[in-house]
Amino acid sequence: MANHAIFDRPMDAPIPAGYEQAVFGMGCYWGVEKLFWEQPGVWMTQVGFAGGTTENPTYRQVCAGGTGHAEVVRVVYDPERISYDHLLKLFWENHDPTQGNRQHNDVGDQYRSLIMYDNDHQKAQAEASKIDYDNRLAVAGKRHITTQIVPLDRFWPAPEADHQQYLHKVPDGYCNMRGTGVDAAMPEGHELP
Repeated sequence: MANHAIFDRPMDAPIPAGYEQAVFGMGCYWGVEKLFWEQPGVWMTQVGFAGGTTENPTYRQVCAGGTGHAEVVRVVYDPERISYDHLLKLFWENHDPTQGNRQHNDVGDQYRSLIMYDNDHQKAQAEASKIDYDNRLAVAGKRHITTQIVPLDRFWPAPEADHQQYLHKVPDGYCNMRGTGVDAAMPEGHELP
C-alpha cells in the first residue's frame, strides 16, 4: 500500500503503542479526511467504508447501494496530544447530523452520520456528546440528531488510491462538508489547543 500523502508513512502501518483509532462518517469522505489530517496529534487518516455487509467494497459498489456501508474516515491519533472529546467536537460541528441518509445534496445511506467506537470509553463519550449536542441543536431550533453510534466491526480502506488524501491531490476537488453553525461542548480539561 502507498504512503500517506501528508504523513509520508505506510497507510497500513500498525497503530503505535498508546495511540487509538476513531472512525467517523460525515458524508463525502474527502473533506472529512482533510479536516482530521490537519489536526495536531493525528498520526494517520484513511478513507474507506464500514457498517455494511459487503467485503472489500469499491466506491462504485457503495454508491450503487445495497452494501450497507457508509463512507467513513479512520483516524489514528495520540490521545496525549488530541483527545477523543476534541475529535467529537470536530465531528459534530463540521457536518449536519440531523439529515438521516444524506448530507445536503449528497443522498444515500453511504452519507449517513455515523460514529463507530473502538472501546467502551469511546462509546460512553460519544453517547454523552450526542445527548449534549442534540440539546444544543434543540435550543437553536434545529432538528434532532440521526447519528448512529455503533461498535467498529471492520474498516475497509477505499481501494481507489486516488481517493486517499484526495483534497491534497486535487485541492479544488469536491467537498460538501457544512455544519449547522451550532457549537459543540468541550468538556472541562479538554480545551482545544
